[in-house]
Amino acid sequence: MPAIRDRYDAMVIGGGIAGLQAALDLSEQGYEVLLVERDPSIGGAMVGLNKVFPTLDCSSCICTPRMAEAAHHPRIQLQTWSEVKRVEKDGDGFRVEVLRKPRYVDEDKCLGCDECEFVCPIDVPHEFDHGLGARRAIYIPHANAIPHKAVLDLEHCVFCGKCEKACPTEAFDFSQQPVIDATRVGAVVVSTGLQITPMDRKKEYGGGRFPNVLSPLAMERLQSTSGPYGRVLRPSDGRIPRTIAYVQCAGSRDRSIGVPYCSRVCCMYALKQALLLRHYIHDVEVTLYCMDIRAFGKGYEQFYRRAVREGVRVVKGKVAKIQETDGHDLLLRVERIDADGRLEEHRYDLVVLAQGLVPAWHADGVVDIEEAEDGFVRTPEAKLNPSFTTMEGVFVAGVAAGPKDIPDAIVEAGEAAMAAANHLERIRWRAGPVRAAEDEGEQGEEAEVELAGAGASGARLASGGRWA
Repeated sequence: MPAIRDRYDAMVIGGGIAGLQAALDLSEQGYEVLLVERDPSIGGAMVGLNKVFPTLDCSSCICTPRMAEAAHHPRIQLQTWSEVKRVEKDGDGFRVEVLRKPRYVDEDKCLGCDECEFVCPIDVPHEFDHGLGARRAIYIPHANAIPHKAVLDLEHCVFCGKCEKACPTEAFDFSQQPVIDATRVGAVVVSTGLQITPMDRKKEYGGGRFPNVLSPLAMERLQSTSGPYGRVLRPSDGRIPRTIAYVQCAGSRDRSIGVPYCSRVCCMYALKQALLLRHYIHDVEVTLYCMDIRAFGKGYEQFYRRAVREGVRVVKGKVAKIQETDGHDLLLRVERIDADGRLEEHRYDLVVLAQGLVPAWHADGVVDIEEAEDGFVRTPEAKLNPSFTTMEGVFVAGVAAGPKDIPDAIVEAGEAAMAAANHLERIRWRAGPVRAAEDEGEQGEEAEVELAGAGASGARLASGGRWA
C-alpha cells in the first residue's frame, strides 16, 4: 500500500458511492484528494446490490465505473483497509492521522490471481454475502473489488503456509504491522455511509435466530447472479421459496428500538425486490405487510403501482410476531390495520425484514463535529447548505447526514465537493501534484500542455496556482 503524502487538498472519509462522487468531483477541479476507506475495497453498500429502483438498472454497472475511475485518477490516492483516527484543526487546514491496517500482502506484488484462495483450507462466513456464502481466510473481497488485492484474515488463519507457497510473486509479508500516517489537508468530506439496524433488535421477529428470516441486504445477494447461490433459495434447506413475506418498518419508525424516523428507502427496496422475485420465480406469492407505502421520489409511485399490477400483494397490517414451525417455515401473526385490527396468522417459506438505516460511523473522538439526536451528522444549514457541518472546512455527504436513496446521495456528494472547493479557494490551499517529482517527467509536461490548451482555467492549473 503506498504511503500517504504529507499534504493533500482534501480528504474524503468513506469510499461508497457518495464518497467516490465527491472525490471525483474535487479531483476534476484540479484538487489532490486522499480517499480513505476502512474496508479492503471501495464501493460501499451499493456495489453489493442487485438492481436499483425505479429503473431496475444493474447496480454494479453504475457503481464499478466510478470505482475504476477513482482508482485510476492521477489526483486521487486510494487508502483502503484504513481508518481515520483523528482530525484536528491546524491553522487554515487540518492535521489528520490515518491508521493503515496490515493486509499481510504486498499490494504492489499481488496480482489478484486467486491462487492463494484456491489452496487455503479455511472457510469463513462471507461478510459481502451477509453470511450466506463463504470465503477463505485469505481472500479478495469480491469479484469487482478495487483494489483487486488479497487480504489475510489473521483471526482465522491456521498458518499452514499453503497460500504463501502458492503465490507466484512472493507477495506475502507476515511482518506487516499497523502504521499510523500523518498528513495535512485543507478540507474534509465525511461520507461514511450506512448500516442497517441489527437483525436481532426486534426479538419477536426472530432475526438472527431463524435461518429463513433475512435482512434486505442478504436478499440483494440472493437475487444477484454473482450471489452465494446464483438464484433465490432458502438458506435452511436450499428449496425454492413459493411464499415470501416482507415486514415493513422492522427497523424504522419504532421508538422501542430507538429509531423513530422513517428510513426513506425501505418501501422502495422492498417493492423492487418483491417485483424481481415475481420475475425470477413465476409462481411465487409475495406479500408486503406495511403501515403505509412511502413512495416519494420521481417515478416511485408509478413503480409501486407497477409492482401491485404485476402481482405483489400489499397489505396494511402490523406484524406482531414471527414463529418458526416445522421444516423451518415461518408463522406470522398480523394485526390487520385495514380490517378493524383483526388478528390473522399466515405461513411463509421465507421472510425479509425491511430494516432501517443507521449511521455506519460516529465522529466522537475523531473529528469535533456535532451529531443530531438520531446519530447522523448534524447539518445546521440543511436548507441552504446541506453539506455544512458544525466545523468550518468539514462537510458531509450521503447517508452520513441522514437516510436517503442513491440519486440523492450522489447529488449531495456533488454539493459537498463544491462546498469543499469553495472553502479551499477561500483559504488558498494548494497541495501540489500527487505524483512524486521523479515520476513527473514526460507525464507532467503532457499534463501542462493539455491544461494550457484548456484556456485560462487550464493555464491557471498548469502553473500550479489558484486565482489570486
